[in-house]
Amino acid sequence: MEACHSLEQFNITSYDATSVTIITFEAFAGMWINAFIVSVICMSWVRKKTLNSNEKILLLLGCSRIWYLCIAWVYFFLSVIYPHSLYVHPTLQLFISIRSFFNHSGLWFSACLCVFYCIKIANFQNSFFIYLKVKIDRIVPLLLLGSVLFSLVIGIIAYEIADQPHCNNRNSTGRGSFWKANIKMDKHFFPSFFITGLGYAVSFTAVTSSALLLLFSLWKHKRNMQTNSMKDLSMDAHIKAMKSILSFLLMYSINFAYLILKLVYATKKESPVMFLILVFQYAFPGVHSLVLIFGNPNLEKTLLKILPQVKFKVCMR
Repeated sequence: MEACHSLEQFNITSYDATSVTIITFEAFAGMWINAFIVSVICMSWVRKKTLNSNEKILLLLGCSRIWYLCIAWVYFFLSVIYPHSLYVHPTLQLFISIRSFFNHSGLWFSACLCVFYCIKIANFQNSFFIYLKVKIDRIVPLLLLGSVLFSLVIGIIAYEIADQPHCNNRNSTGRGSFWKANIKMDKHFFPSFFITGLGYAVSFTAVTSSALLLLFSLWKHKRNMQTNSMKDLSMDAHIKAMKSILSFLLMYSINFAYLILKLVYATKKESPVMFLILVFQYAFPGVHSLVLIFGNPNLEKTLLKILPQVKFKVCMR
């Protein structure tokens, strides 16, 4: 009886309970995966006293995804279980702003990583490309700084939009009124959707262009090795790299499609499409980071060392 009374008090439906359960699992799994990346890179930093460009990007990407999943999960949990708490100014504004900042920074850091891999690995004889290859380690900090600044601008815009009077209807009660306030915000602030969509489109273009160029370079190199009958470990490594890039490109393409659909279905919070969007949105940071782990020899080696120990401890219990 007490459980039923609690459900009635918070007005939780079966849809809400299912959503919270699935998204909680995805969010915490993603946080653990990215925490592993951050901890391994930090230990390497302490040991070597320095970080290369690849590790800098991975470190910032892991940190941004941990914070994004944490903030996004708390926001989603409160909006479903206890929406009244979000009416306390400036709780809603801060959640939306910080979530937008870490969401965009994660997308831009992953785009920077793809651009870095393309310039570092691909082999083109173009003079500009050769110049970028020589200067890439100096360019990476500027790319990361630009990503942070752009994400900060998006976060500030998101705060200003959420702080508008008709987005803060404190007299409203219940989750239905909370969603109605969001719907009003969505209808009156189409320019913010345009800026957000533009950010998604630019990062997606950078990723796809870099991935396709890198694929072309690896495929060309693989053909040359086959022509010269050079079937060795290097060729297997190239094939593995091509598969990793293709999987990354597929995942990023699906993620981009879901981000755009999220903007389109922003006013339909309980539609099946919105539920699928939320499920993929919370799964992507963890799944993509897992792909990055198995694509990085140092991270993969560390993970394979830890897994048997974890399995042994679980079996002992």
